Amino acid sequence: MRLFSPCAPQQIPAVTSTHTPLPFRNALLAMLGIGLVNMLVALDQTVVSTALPSIVAELHGFEYYAWIASAYLLASVVTVPVFGRLGDYFGRKRFVLAAVIVFTVASALCGLATDMPFLAAARALQGVGGGMMVGTAFASIPDLFPDPRARVRWQVVMAAAYGIGTAAGPSLGGWLSEHFGWRSTFMVNLPVGVLALYFIWAHLPNYRHARTGEVKIDWTGAALVALVLGGFQTVIEAVPKDGFTSANLVLIALVAVGAVALLVCERRATHPIIPLDLFRDPQLVTLFTLSVLSGFVMFSLIFFAPLLLQGGFGLSPQVAGLLATPIAACIALGSLVNTRIVIHLKKPTSILTVGFGLLVAASVGLAFATRTTAHLWLELAMGAVGIGLGFILNNLNVFGQEIAGRERFGITTALLQSTRMVGGMLGTSIVATIVNHRYAAGIGDALAVLGAPGAARWQPQLSDPRVLIDPALRDGLTAQMKAAGLDGAALIEAVRHVLVDAIHLGIGLTGLAALVAALCVRRISHIRFGKSAAKPAPAQPE
Repeated sequence: MRLFSPCAPQQIPAVTSTHTPLPFRNALLAMLGIGLVNMLVALDQTVVSTALPSIVAELHGFEYYAWIASAYLLASVVTVPVFGRLGDYFGRKRFVLAAVIVFTVASALCGLATDMPFLAAARALQGVGGGMMVGTAFASIPDLFPDPRARVRWQVVMAAAYGIGTAAGPSLGGWLSEHFGWRSTFMVNLPVGVLALYFIWAHLPNYRHARTGEVKIDWTGAALVALVLGGFQTVIEAVPKDGFTSANLVLIALVAVGAVALLVCERRATHPIIPLDLFRDPQLVTLFTLSVLSGFVMFSLIFFAPLLLQGGFGLSPQVAGLLATPIAACIALGSLVNTRIVIHLKKPTSILTVGFGLLVAASVGLAFATRTTAHLWLELAMGAVGIGLGFILNNLNVFGQEIAGRERFGITTALLQSTRMVGGMLGTSIVATIVNHRYAAGIGDALAVLGAPGAARWQPQLSDPRVLIDPALRDGLTAQMKAAGLDGAALIEAVRHVLVDAIHLGIGLTGLAALVAALCVRRISHIRFGKSAAKPAPAQPE
């Protein structure tokens, strides 16, 4: 049964995956299609992160702040390896097309959300599309370029596309939120999605490798992965808030049982969603660990830097977006520099140490930033984040592919993307828990220090960070406080300091994660780029 009706034009038939490289024009057009997919993911991440404070201000529900990121990541974690496997068996093109359609439709649903739970559900659907794209589109690159040196050079297209998406994202998200509302930040995905759909449909070759035997997808394993990770995230959020209650203890026990069941399931599965044999290779285990840590740092900074700038420092969405733009622009710059130098380094893995070192320095800089910190220093810190990620993200994929070998390209690439998303999910959840807990505790302390009468009355309103982001809500609360004989402006400023201190603590944790990653790089054996001599399995035309 065909999973997708053939719609490629006559001039782009199914292609035999051989060692013969594509002509430059064909390769460029195919990479433009994959690059647009990359831009779609990058644009969504950066635009939405800048708009999140405005979303919370309108839809309420600050407790769902982390879930707007985590719902996307959790869905992606499950779908990346599933569709990585399906792409290996049935060819990737049809799944890339389906992924772009799902992602674009989900973006429209996000823009139509009426409350935070609906938005979180739409983001989960977006995550399904994003996971399909990551598990298939990125894994198409080794099909196009078997030679790792050529693959590294062609990463410049990916870097440029990602750079355009991420460079435009923060400032575009801030500008759209301020002038057209946060819903427009999701709708911007629609034209990019249509363009990506055309290029993939028209120009990506339809590689399909020969296979023998029946293909069995490990749906049980996929479901257990979702349950275990979702339960673990809930534990992270619930325990600091409520303590070790009987309900939380039951939840912890269920997560532990689920983890054991997942391990047993993956050992017995003929086509496991998480191939345990890959984890017997210490080099791949190290790369997976680095991928988790890079996701922890990247997503934590992308989603909480805007809250620091808007809620903590009182900047407008547009100004905050401009200050965050160097992250995006410098990811592209770092990737471009990386493609030129990494293949010439005697020890290519050393560039990972430099990248994680830059993330440590940037996290330290942001953890000590205040409202009086010069914008130039903030931009330098954001730029260091971007260059560091530019030195890390593509290299983890290329190094993993070289270590795993051609027969495990697809699943290794998928697991590297999945582990990065697991790290992002854990990072946003843990940092959000720290920020929420410290912020709530700090509000009570601030009211007590200032001796505000009727503190219990004001604490619920001040405990909602929307008051720091929404000018109308803030002005209304200040007027109420003035009528009660309080200095509302001083209390708002005190609350801002509380939020800044809470976010500083979370960013400090991301710096620690980056430091651990920098130390782990030493465990990777020397990798040398050479001409790929092995030929992939022949493809079957559809």
